[in-house]
Amino acid sequence: MHKTDFSQYEDIPRAMRKYLSYYGPHFSKKLCEFAVSKMTKENDKPITPYTKKEVEDMLNAYSVKIKNLEGYDHVFVANMGKADYLDSSIPDEAHLAKYIKNVLDDPDGYDGIAFNRWYADTVKKGVPIIWEDML
Repeated sequence: MHKTDFSQYEDIPRAMRKYLSYYGPHFSKKLCEFAVSKMTKENDKPITPYTKKEVEDMLNAYSVKIKNLEGYDHVFVANMGKADYLDSSIPDEAHLAKYIKNVLDDPDGYDGIAFNRWYADTVKKGVPIIWEDML
């Protein structure tokens, strides 16, 4: 099977290529804040996002250690879990902490899994990303 990612294409925006040169396929603080600002609950109300400190405190409180911790990926995944699954298939923050680890340390996953999934969804939805603002 041929494995390539979007960063191999020549026609990606120049500022996106620059972003990737700085952060790779991972969330910076600015990109995480942008992505999380688009998250809503089922009722289309925006979530009150977790901060980086709140996510790290949650992980510590439940003794969850993430091996593949890069940039703000864990903050993005925590907020995605909050928006989409918390109080549903994820009953509480103890399980949310485990979910964050499951996503980022997925044994058959890959580097940048959260970023790549988010980017594919964002493109599919037609959400513009002003990459210059993410640098």
